[in-house]
Amino acid sequence: MTTHNKPTDYVRQHPKDERVYPPRGEDIYQSKGKYPEPSVCSGCGAIYHKGGWHWGIAPANANKHVCPACQRIHDRIPAGVIHISGAFFDQHRQDIIGLIHHVEAREKSEHPLQRIMSMHGFEHGTELALTDVHITHAIADALTKAYQGTVDYGYTEKNDVMRVSWTR
Repeated sequence: MTTHNKPTDYVRQHPKDERVYPPRGEDIYQSKGKYPEPSVCSGCGAIYHKGGWHWGIAPANANKHVCPACQRIHDRIPAGVIHISGAFFDQHRQDIIGLIHHVEAREKSEHPLQRIMSMHGFEHGTELALTDVHITHAIADALTKAYQGTVDYGYTEKNDVMRVSWTR
């Protein structure tokens, strides 16, 4: 059996497939080099070890730095934004918000840089600001899997912020 990658077949497409996700611009929050090891984030306590940020107990001699997620939160510059709207959202707001928090807890437990920066509700929807495009994808995918709906992916004009719109 052969499977074909169709533009709407998000599961089987390579994440860098430009038909689904346009190419990104440069991420100013991505480190140009490695942090000295061991390092600990002075904001959230995440530890930089073996080239990545992890949760754990920092050694007493750890260097203090601010991780990219804490820096984004401080600067109020998200890597991803999800706009959620529609009559279905209005009727199931608490369930959908619960799913979003569940996905964040799961992603953040394994990847400290994946967090919700803010969630602002408005009359017929809500908007999430996120610290990483991976959690942006994870939340959009979870919404679509759980509730179907229509999802659109794109980037801002400068290609520096992923924008997702989910509606049902």
